[in-house]
Amino acid sequence: QVQLVESGGGLVQAGGSLRLSCAASGRTFSYYAMGWFRQAPGKEREFVAAISWSGRSTSYADSVKGRFTISRDNARNTVYLRMNSLKPEDTAVYYCAAYYSTYDVVVYDYDYWGQGTQVTVSS
Repeated sequence: QVQLVESGGGLVQAGGSLRLSCAASGRTFSYYAMGWFRQAPGKEREFVAAISWSGRSTSYADSVKGRFTISRDNARNTVYLRMNSLKPEDTAVYYCAAYYSTYDVVVYDYDYWGQGTQVTVSS
């Protein structure tokens, strides 16, 4: 089992940047595929980005491609989401997720979730 704690959310103006972090504890972090999701008020949770356990493979939602970057530091048991050129429509609670996988691929269904961190983008 793995525990996930997100941080780095906050209030930012449109066009600004934030970096979210997700710290993992528990089982060996290196074999977890990781992902970021978000949920805006009144909407369903949606996929944002994913990264394989080695970091060699990544995937992004079309809405964030070119603006967001997912990365990981396995030595620090941490995955990051760098968000640039933020828009008001990026406002949401952002969740980190993990899936134990011996295959070095991105995944879209996850077993473990963090509590989320709020990102608010003002216009």
